[in-house]
Amino acid sequence: MPLRQLAMPRIVLLAYLYQGIPYSWGGGHKEEPGPSTGTCQGYTGKIKPCPAKRTRGLDCSGLTRAVYARAYGHDVLGPGNTDEHLRRMRKVDDPQPGDLVFFGRPRTKHVGIYLGGGRMMNAPETGAVVRVDDVGRRKELVGYYRL
Repeated sequence: MPLRQLAMPRIVLLAYLYQGIPYSWGGGHKEEPGPSTGTCQGYTGKIKPCPAKRTRGLDCSGLTRAVYARAYGHDVLGPGNTDEHLRRMRKVDDPQPGDLVFFGRPRTKHVGIYLGGGRMMNAPETGAVVRVDDVGRRKELVGYYRL
């Protein structure tokens, strides 16, 4: 059985373990995947001053990195941003639970874990927590991707 078929249901289950963790700009991008304090470099959020350096949490790509690392047993996405993660994946027309859904043009700005039924687990913005949202709530859908 291919690794993807074994890992996909696990990805969705693991995504729910992160629900409620605070959003932190740059959170989840330390050497090891998982919640961490963030950075204020490049921060453009509405909450001022930037709270990321004192908030232990995850940003959107930090969330996907942490979930995929736990599902696959090693850091398959790496510490990069959404554009770097997207380059490691292939676009699919038949999204399955556990695939990643990317947003933003010309550069990606957001990523979530597709749960099925038009919903995703994501870390949406400063002041929020990791939560389930409708995929259609965000603009500039790039598409669905899988390893």
